Amino acid sequence: MTRRYFGTDGIRGTVGQAPITPDFVLKLAHAVGRVLRRTEDRPTVLIGKDTRISGYMLESALESGFNSAGVDVVLLGPLPTPGVAYLTRAQRASLGVVISASHNPFADNGIKFFSAQGSKLPDSWEEEVEAALGEPPLWADSQTLGKARRLEDAAGRYIEFCKSTFAHDLTLKGMRIVVDAAHGAAYHIAPKVFHELGAEVISIGCAPDGFNINRDVGATHPEALVRTVRANHAHIGIALDGDADRLQMVDAQGRLYNGDELLYLMAMDRISRGQSVPGVVGTLMTNMAVEVALRKKGVEFVRAKVGDRYVLEELARHGWQLGGEGSGHLLALDKHTTGDGLVSALQVLKACVRTGKSLPQMLSDITLYPQVLLNVRLQPGQDWRTNEHLAEATKSAEKQLGDAGRVLIRASGTEPVLRVMVEAQDASQASHYAQQLVDLARAG
Repeated sequence: MTRRYFGTDGIRGTVGQAPITPDFVLKLAHAVGRVLRRTEDRPTVLIGKDTRISGYMLESALESGFNSAGVDVVLLGPLPTPGVAYLTRAQRASLGVVISASHNPFADNGIKFFSAQGSKLPDSWEEEVEAALGEPPLWADSQTLGKARRLEDAAGRYIEFCKSTFAHDLTLKGMRIVVDAAHGAAYHIAPKVFHELGAEVISIGCAPDGFNINRDVGATHPEALVRTVRANHAHIGIALDGDADRLQMVDAQGRLYNGDELLYLMAMDRISRGQSVPGVVGTLMTNMAVEVALRKKGVEFVRAKVGDRYVLEELARHGWQLGGEGSGHLLALDKHTTGDGLVSALQVLKACVRTGKSLPQMLSDITLYPQVLLNVRLQPGQDWRTNEHLAEATKSAEKQLGDAGRVLIRASGTEPVLRVMVEAQDASQASHYAQQLVDLARAG
């Protein structure tokens, strides 16, 4: 079955345009409620959100839709996506719902779901919901309508969970940390987590107004973090995105570290402490230097499709714990069931505190390969896979690069764009091949 509404991470779009309208969201919640009641007599659903102004409207629509299907609702208020996943499991709820468009601007919003175990739901569940959307509503009568209540201490419970993932015998005392919450869901949580573990915290991106989420701050705009770390002579900087499941970090010199490097650091820290790391999952976009460095340490490396959902699937298939993306979605499945920017930051800080080393010292044995990524807008009906000149040039580039680089050409899943990526140990070589392939793709 082809899914009509669900993408790789729930349902997302521009507010006021289908499907992100209150009438559809009400119908969606009603359909989800009906699916839940097929296996449970009185389900309970948790609803959290980020700081977008549209969250109020969508929260009300979800609440009404669930109640109309005989499902009880617990409102969490603004809470990071991984916080909703944690509380769904901790509260023994039937389902967790997040109202967020993650790193997108405030005009967008979305709905995503977590299972009772706090994990992403399978395609089969989404297909069942889409089928229910096509059926006439089955309104509950007054006797069986759902109720709604608010969990007043949701933020405090999640703060304690995050702190529990940091070693009890360690402290952040003596560290000055800049925390950028992207004016998003962690604005009232992230500074407290690091402060309560002993750090001196300087906060930016922690004053949401409903419209400024991700605007010039956060993991997708780390320039603000770099400036603040330098200006305040901080030891480290931490940037999250709008729903706090992404992480980027900055060292004392203002050097930015992406998810690829942080994933490698997390793996090496475990190995240095004698823990078994049989394998790590990255994506098609993960820098080749990470793969090479891990294999030298005897750690198997597997690439999944782009998207933390696919990284999670590969981890489950292999029974491994560590995976992630360069964008900062990092998974440590022995700490949490989903990607969590705060938990990941604490794993990195734990390694630095335990060893007494800085980020650059911890990552001194790996240098990312220069990576050139160029986009080619495709013409209507253009099939790049039939371009023989592009195919021949790709094979030639791969042969020339050998084990010292790679070529990846893939179509975007969200827009008519072809993404051409070339990695090589030599930056000029990567740039040369990338531009050559882009020219051939355009000539089509």
